[in-house]
Amino acid sequence: MEEAAAKPACPNCARLEKRVAELEAQVESLLAEVRELRQKLHQNSSNSSKPPSSDPPWQRPQAPRPPSGRAPGGQPGHKGHYRQRLPPERVANVIHYRPTHCGRCHAPLPEEAGPHDPPPSWHQVAELPPQVAAVTEYQAHARTCPQCRTITHAEIPADIRAHTTGPRLAAALAYMSGRGHCSKRVVQEIAQTIFDVPVALGTVAQLERQMSAALQAPHAEALRAVRGAPVKNVDETGWSEHGKLCWLWVAATVGVVVFQIHAKRGKAGLHALLGTIVGIICSDRWGAYAGLPLSMRQLCWAHLKRDFERLYELSAGTKLIGRAGRRAVKDVFAIWKDFKDQRMDRAELQTRLQPVRSRLHSALQRGATGTDGTTKRFCRRILKVYEALWTFAAVEGVEPTNNHAERMVRPGVLWRKGSFGNHSAAGCRFTERILTVVQTLHVQERPVLDYLCRALIAQRARTAAPALLAA
Repeated sequence: MEEAAAKPACPNCARLEKRVAELEAQVESLLAEVRELRQKLHQNSSNSSKPPSSDPPWQRPQAPRPPSGRAPGGQPGHKGHYRQRLPPERVANVIHYRPTHCGRCHAPLPEEAGPHDPPPSWHQVAELPPQVAAVTEYQAHARTCPQCRTITHAEIPADIRAHTTGPRLAAALAYMSGRGHCSKRVVQEIAQTIFDVPVALGTVAQLERQMSAALQAPHAEALRAVRGAPVKNVDETGWSEHGKLCWLWVAATVGVVVFQIHAKRGKAGLHALLGTIVGIICSDRWGAYAGLPLSMRQLCWAHLKRDFERLYELSAGTKLIGRAGRRAVKDVFAIWKDFKDQRMDRAELQTRLQPVRSRLHSALQRGATGTDGTTKRFCRRILKVYEALWTFAAVEGVEPTNNHAERMVRPGVLWRKGSFGNHSAAGCRFTERILTVVQTLHVQERPVLDYLCRALIAQRARTAAPALLAA
């Protein structure tokens, strides 16, 4: 019996099979998108690069360790931080309280201190004077000649008439604008409310331009110092110039901090900041630094810690590498603290870190050959730059984290959140220079307002600006 002829394929069935395949692909794509969105939903400052200020108050990340049960605040044995006593030259008035009679036998006591009397105790109270700003009025008089009756007028010198705000008040207002992140209207309100000196909005803008010009040379001085430094921490954050995205870069050493705004976040921005790069760069793993030799890099362990936290919380497939990474981070920070507390020398530091390096490397290799795609991609990226995780163990002055740069750039982040950046290139230059000078003076523990005042005096007199770097 002949085999029955094959039935013709059903057109409707073929169409349905094609449609089912399309829908399955669509479902798979949507499931991947849902997984990605869920990952983003659970991101916070402890498992991503998001700042702590972005964490909602009702969703604060859980503490990494269980509560100790102790009361908040300083614990027994904690080194106290006491109120600083201002030096005698800062004290305007001294009011004395002297005992007149003995607290035991009530005998009269001498007014002057004797050789066995203890020094007096002290309590200082700071107060603003009723008039914070002193106003000087310059008057140009005229006189009539008794002989020929000609009236002769005196002239106020041109260098005095050029300014309506003295250098110290101008420096204070520029500081509030550049470091206090105050808008021009708020600075105008402060001048009126606190200093009782009405100023126009145009005056505030003019003072910013003057201060920017005064700090041009100090900014260049800081830039040269950082470029030549053997170790520097580098970071960048978003900025805006007239609504156009750009980037606020920062490079910081122990004693110098420099800021620069550039249109690019990549290698062009990095080289605009540092020029021909020398020394060791401590940074995150952003691609702009990828072209540097690993021997010139120190990758931030704080960023790595957040990555491991994210992997630990993400899924069952990523939990193992997350747990191994968390253990390595904990060990590295504990060993580094012992080294910073001078409980060991550098040779012992390297010896104690060696088993941590080996364990983490083995874990990353296992993850790089595993089945979970997220773990595999992450481990392979870290293994490519693995040696740059350990530069701090061998090179003096290198820290395992990039916290120094992140702390320095924080004022810029807060400024951007309040003002959204600058409206002009001139405003960007003011931002770079005022942040550079203020942060540098802070890390040097030098008075800021005094320096800004002296720089403005030099700019108005067309003389050289004072040195920013301590001798």
